[in-house]
Order: sequence, then C-alpha cells, then structure tokens
Amino acid sequence: MRRKDREITDFNEIMSVIKKCSVCRIAFFDDTYPYIVPLNYGAESEGQRITLYFHCANAGKKLDLLRRNKNVAFEVDCPGIFIDGEKACDSSMGFESVCGNGSMETVGDSEKLHALALLMRQYSSKQQFDFDENEVKAVTVLKLTVNDIAGKRLSK
Repeated sequence: MRRKDREITDFNEIMSVIKKCSVCRIAFFDDTYPYIVPLNYGAESEGQRITLYFHCANAGKKLDLLRRNKNVAFEVDCPGIFIDGEKACDSSMGFESVCGNGSMETVGDSEKLHALALLMRQYSSKQQFDFDENEVKAVTVLKLTVNDIAGKRLSK
C-alpha cells in the first residue's frame, strides 16, 4: 500500500469496518471484462480468518461464473464525508474501506441457516430469526473464504 499512513493493519479494526458497511462488491472473472455485483452480506471471523456470506437466486450469472472460476475479489466501503480544502486540490473525501480476494463456493444445507442468520445480523439488531423453509430452499448461499485483505482509512 502506497499510503501507509492510511493503512488499517489491526485485524479488529478491519472487522469493525466490515461490520459497519452495508454493501460488498464482488468481482467475478468473466470472458472479456470482470463482472462486478453489489451484494448484501454477513461476516464472521475465527481467529484471523474472515468468511463472508451472500445469498442469491438458485440460478443466474453469478453462479455460472463461479462454476468456471471460484476466485473472486471483493470491496466494502463506508460512506465518507467531504473534507473541504481552501483550494480545490486540498479537498478530499473521508472513507473507510476494505478490499481483498479469496475463493467462493456454495454452502450446503447444513450451513445455510447459520449463514442467513449472519446476513440478517449485519443489518438487524435482532439475534434470533425465524426462516421459512420454502424461502430458504429458494436461495443459494455463497461463502467467500478470504485469502488476502487490506484496509484503508482517511478521516478528518
């Protein structure tokens, strides 16, 4: 990272950024150009290992691309505030972001409810959730095991 003064190196701070953001952009390999899609997500860590979960339909482009190549890149960022400088080039935008890559796979039925509960906890203050069995069957859950990660922040 070029700007070491903005780098977030503490694992707990990286997880804090991941927990406070609301959208994760995933870049899949496609034929000519990357395919990037914004998704809601849930996150958990065990030790220094981060796992992100997503849900999608049981068929579609994401799953087609994933079958061809399980390697993806991801990015989350939290809204920043404009930092107004005296001159235009002195202005900036505050931000917190986390970027990385890893391998993505679909989860089996035994892991599905756990992953969906993590997704709900990302946005809800509740800890327990009731899931409709038919609706759970109607979604595919994706699991991203993070290999590399980097955090960056600029604050006022």
